[in-house]
Amino acid sequence: MKVSLNTITIAITLLCAFALTGCHYFSDAGDKSAKNAKSAGGGKADKKGKDALAIPVIVATVAEQSVPLKIQAIGNVEVQATVSIKSRLDGQIVKVGFSDGQDLARGQLLFEIDARPLHAQWQQAQAALARDKAQLDRARAQEERYKDLLQKGFVSQDAYAQFRTNVDTAAATVRADEAAVENARLQTEYAVIRSPIDGRAGKVLIQQGNLVKANDTVSLVVINQVAPIYVSFAVPEQYLGIIRKYMAAGKLAVEALPSAAVDAAATMATGTLAFIDNTVDATTGTVRLRATFPNLDKTLWPGQFVTASLTLNEQQNAIVVPSQAIQTGPKGQFVYVVKAGAAEMREITVERVDGAQSVIGKGLAPGEQVVTSGQSRLIPGIKVSIKSDAKKS
Repeated sequence: MKVSLNTITIAITLLCAFALTGCHYFSDAGDKSAKNAKSAGGGKADKKGKDALAIPVIVATVAEQSVPLKIQAIGNVEVQATVSIKSRLDGQIVKVGFSDGQDLARGQLLFEIDARPLHAQWQQAQAALARDKAQLDRARAQEERYKDLLQKGFVSQDAYAQFRTNVDTAAATVRADEAAVENARLQTEYAVIRSPIDGRAGKVLIQQGNLVKANDTVSLVVINQVAPIYVSFAVPEQYLGIIRKYMAAGKLAVEALPSAAVDAAATMATGTLAFIDNTVDATTGTVRLRATFPNLDKTLWPGQFVTASLTLNEQQNAIVVPSQAIQTGPKGQFVYVVKAGAAEMREITVERVDGAQSVIGKGLAPGEQVVTSGQSRLIPGIKVSIKSDAKKS
């Protein structure tokens, strides 16, 4: 069966016309349905859509308060006194009166050295003193008798002078014996070694039963005074003038926080600035400071690294915000301020950072709200919704 070309062309034309008519029909039906839905409740849907576009953020209120003016630096804990205990005589250790790492009081027994030979020497010196005292008494008696004979003219002046010399000689011998007795007594005292300071003992380096030598190179133990204690730290030389100014007006407080502290509030130690070095280190451009801490609770330990904070003064009516609110852009530092439900980018000047807070020089006023979380999604003018901080609640 043959179909002509004209017949095919007419069929295609009819199909296209039918398709266009159907599309127009469904399009009109869709438009009518949308209009009906909008008239039925479309206003509420638009409102919900606008709320969904608001960016959720956490804000903080700009505060006006008193803020301490501080200088922070990394410091090192130093002992006020350290003593290397050594023996002052030769002998054998017969007693150790403390244990490794023990807290010691001044005068507490540390070591005892066998003192029996020393006691024997002491007794010998006492016996020699008693003998020479008896000879002195005899010489004085003879000198008195010959003095009477001289006055009566029975003996010559030269004979009397000999007895007077015997008295002086015996008296000098007695004084020498007394010195020998005192020296022997001191030697017996040296056999008992006591702590010269309040402090904490290190490891016992020579145990009971060992022989020691006088002034040996090896110490028996090393004692460190840990209460009170020093913290030394260096600050840039440009702070020297202001530190000296405030130090002349009164004592300056210093806080020390161990670098490895887990609980900062529990381990913070407070002391006072005690010393400013008399020269600036030319290689680093810093000046060395030293603070004294009572350290009664042994918070600070010799050799420990700490963060030292020197408080110079209290800055009144300072504008402060949480440091996490501050952002850095191409033109400098800025914050997002929430005004009328929208985010406003505000350029600011930060005077200094004090822990978790930053002191603002200009750009903010007390009572304004700044964004502390969610800044990465913000642009100037975008709508925001304030949500509560889960950490605070």
